[in-house]
Amino acid sequence: MSRAFTMDDVSVLHEDNSVLVVVKPQNIPSQADASGDLDLLTLLKQYIKDKYNKPGNVYLGLVHRLDRPTGGVMVFAKNSKAAERLSKQIAEGEMTKQYLATVVGSPREKKGTLVNYLKKNALTNNVYVATFGDHDAKRAELSYEVLETQDRLSLVKVQLGTGRSHQIRVQFSAISCPVFGDVRYGGDITKGCNLALWAYRLEFDHPVTKEHMVFVAYPPVAEPWKRFDLPKYVEQFSDSDDDFDGVPLYSDPQTDDDLD
Repeated sequence: MSRAFTMDDVSVLHEDNSVLVVVKPQNIPSQADASGDLDLLTLLKQYIKDKYNKPGNVYLGLVHRLDRPTGGVMVFAKNSKAAERLSKQIAEGEMTKQYLATVVGSPREKKGTLVNYLKKNALTNNVYVATFGDHDAKRAELSYEVLETQDRLSLVKVQLGTGRSHQIRVQFSAISCPVFGDVRYGGDITKGCNLALWAYRLEFDHPVTKEHMVFVAYPPVAEPWKRFDLPKYVEQFSDSDDDFDGVPLYSDPQTDDDLD
């Protein structure tokens, strides 16, 4: 039986008339799917409806997604104009998404770029590496940096160049470094642990004010994340702090392990 998620499980990092930025818990769908389980989009629509006592249907635009087992920062659009402008930033590569992953083993190169052509099996929902020119295969690119290696596991920072389904999981599995806890793609080392993939940083320009916004959320304090010295590699700040270029930073360092 799936867990019954509520807004108590969701951290709201920022909300205004145009955008809603939250930390998605792991194991909740970004939007409704065939499982019929409550999804984050529906949960947030109800949150807005209740908070502002809105009658009728509530508009909330899903401009990007995270896989169900992946947690981390997501932005939603609160009106159609914001949705259009955020979607344009994504299409033009102006929205930056960075992830933390714990992978089994360690990539041969400490820094690198992975480029593959990926294809999805619609029947099994599995994605696999195909060859260039294969029908329906799509180019996938990411860059990564190995931050630390402990006990046969490596903490890796990942930046996507493309946004393909299961991309990070499949590309690291293809170099024999599957994501820890990923039963689907060969990283099942410790049963009972969540997938060790976390969307920790999101940057975009506000669709109305044009302010450049940076949001960061730490992974849960749980296995395997707690093996690593995350504060050494991930930004530490409060809502009132600015980084060196004066860009406001919005943070949600996780302090508990109840998001699984």
